[in-house]
Amino acid sequence: MRRTPLLFTLGAAALLAAAVAPAPAAAAGRGGGTIKVGVLHSLSGTMAISETALKDVALMAIEEINAAGGVGGKKLEPVVVDPASNWPLFAEKARQLVAQDKVAVVFGCWTSVSRKSVLPVFKELNGLLFYPVQYEGEELEKNVFYTGAAPNQQAIPAVEYLMSADGGGAKRFFLLGTDYVYPRTTNKILRAFLHSRGVKDRDIEEVYTPFGHADYQTIVARIKKFAAGGKTAVISTINGDSNVPFYKELGNAGLKATDVPVVAFSVGEEELRGIDTKPLVGHLAAWNYFMSLKNPTNDAFTKKFRAYAKRKGLPNADHVVTNDPMEATYVGIYMWKQAVEKAKSTDTDKVIAAMAGQTFRAPSGFVLEMDRTNHHLHKPVFIGEIRPDGQFSVVWKTKAPIRAQPWSPFIPGNEARQKL
Repeated sequence: MRRTPLLFTLGAAALLAAAVAPAPAAAAGRGGGTIKVGVLHSLSGTMAISETALKDVALMAIEEINAAGGVGGKKLEPVVVDPASNWPLFAEKARQLVAQDKVAVVFGCWTSVSRKSVLPVFKELNGLLFYPVQYEGEELEKNVFYTGAAPNQQAIPAVEYLMSADGGGAKRFFLLGTDYVYPRTTNKILRAFLHSRGVKDRDIEEVYTPFGHADYQTIVARIKKFAAGGKTAVISTINGDSNVPFYKELGNAGLKATDVPVVAFSVGEEELRGIDTKPLVGHLAAWNYFMSLKNPTNDAFTKKFRAYAKRKGLPNADHVVTNDPMEATYVGIYMWKQAVEKAKSTDTDKVIAAMAGQTFRAPSGFVLEMDRTNHHLHKPVFIGEIRPDGQFSVVWKTKAPIRAQPWSPFIPGNEARQKL
């Protein structure tokens, strides 16, 4: 895997270690010979099914970096906290990491409500957050780097595919999500996009359920009824462990992908591990990475994570999987490392400046670039079909990474913001 070389002579390493000097306040994270880094993911509660693996891959990347000599000659010291799927607790834990633990950077959050909860903390304390999950856009913060997808790197291409002949030519759309900012804003964008393609409101249905919702029998029956009105696709922005009962009910109801395809934006290999996926074969997910991608970088990434899981005795270590937000976490950690070494400092403002244009060969097989102005990665897009083994077969992909549009052009008033 490509990374910034750390094969310095002893003299050069000593010079670099001396040059990477902490600035006051914002250059926190240095205690003795270490740089503290925060890991802020739910390890309990409804989001633990998705977020625990991000903590694991972050610790793997930190271990790798330390084994290769650290960052500027200093080892990374992870500080792991559990905000427990509790949105106010995310803000409390973020403040603890930045103000009390003095971390140089935080890698964390999954849901947009957790990200929105911590933003005021990072802005007030001038901390640095790397956010690794696809989201709704309509945001651009100085103190955040977004390594997941914006809507034009996931949601819009997925719906375009569903409307195409290859994707089944859908004419009606059932928008099903968890009731919070990401699904509601994404669906606002998708509704505007569908209007631009001539789809009427009568052919769009929008339904939301609470976090942790478990009874999808009525909703799946409603999908069946709606689908009787014409060629229908379901767009799922369900998050967390609610995906398990939803997909189980799809299987129970015999709602097959050939009749009503479901494309999910928050379901990957990790969420499918506890489900019998045979009834779900052919349903779709749109991401910027799948574990099943065949290339040398991904082969090395998946092999390393399996070995790490066994070495650390992780649950189900023999059956661990990788997924898109794990890749985004991994890429973000290495890009931050490269930026610190370029800036020769952990000072937030200096690292932000050094992040512009950083590149990294990702497990997706593409060289990803951090945009020079909008704090988002240029990313490829893949659409995959669920296989009987819980993996995905890629049915469509972009030829190259595409630049993120944090401000959707389908939302009035955003036109002037696209040059950011």
